[in-house]
Amino acid sequence: MKRRAGTAASDESQLGLMFDAASSFVTGLFSAAPPEPELEDVDGDDDEQATEDAEDAERAAATLLATLKGMGLQHVRRVVLTRNRSVVVTLKGYELRLHEGYCSAPPAMHAQIVRFVMARKPWERQTARQAILAYPLPTHTKPPRSPERTHPEDEPLAERLAEWHTRLNGERFGASLQQVPIRVSRRMLRRLGHYAPGVEGGGPEIAISARHVRRDGFASAVETLLHEMVHQWQHESGLPIDHGLDFRRKCREVGALPRAKRAV
Repeated sequence: MKRRAGTAASDESQLGLMFDAASSFVTGLFSAAPPEPELEDVDGDDDEQATEDAEDAERAAATLLATLKGMGLQHVRRVVLTRNRSVVVTLKGYELRLHEGYCSAPPAMHAQIVRFVMARKPWERQTARQAILAYPLPTHTKPPRSPERTHPEDEPLAERLAEWHTRLNGERFGASLQQVPIRVSRRMLRRLGHYAPGVEGGGPEIAISARHVRRDGFASAVETLLHEMVHQWQHESGLPIDHGLDFRRKCREVGALPRAKRAV
């Protein structure tokens, strides 16, 4: 999707008029007006995702440290999460390094980690070590993300976007898509939106950047929403979530441009 360099004075009235005008909704809300400024693809930004992952790891490590201290861990000031499967637990000075898979381990395993660190006798530490090494680490791990909720001030915006999801679902997808939560994200700084097929063991959701709405207007946010709904259609149809041939075909069918972009 591409947005025009300028934003209409009233996005809400603009959206309403586009459904009532003789020209189609597609050629109104979702058309691009050349020439375009320099564009940056923001449907998925590796740098921002890496930053978010690092922040999630820090939060998960702090949470795990608090849990271990509640079980009797002493003297450790910092937990660092790693993906090293050869050395899953190490203690150096005041820093405890743990494989990230232990974040989701049961309390009994956390107790063994505390026992390993606090043991005064070699046999006690060896027993704890064996229990730790016997724990089946997940094949693919990632520190649990602290779930972001829509800020209370953004709840009305999230409700409006949810209404547009229902409207677009009926008019562009034949009401075939499931109703999914629409979250307004204040974490997203460069991406416009994101469809997540599953959030920390929960169901799917669509997230729209609060910064995107403030800067580009509500009409542009609806463009982004439609783009993410095509990703939702991919997921519910059993297709890979990408920007491949099936995605581009569906975008043409529903009136969304296949590339989610913003001016920079």
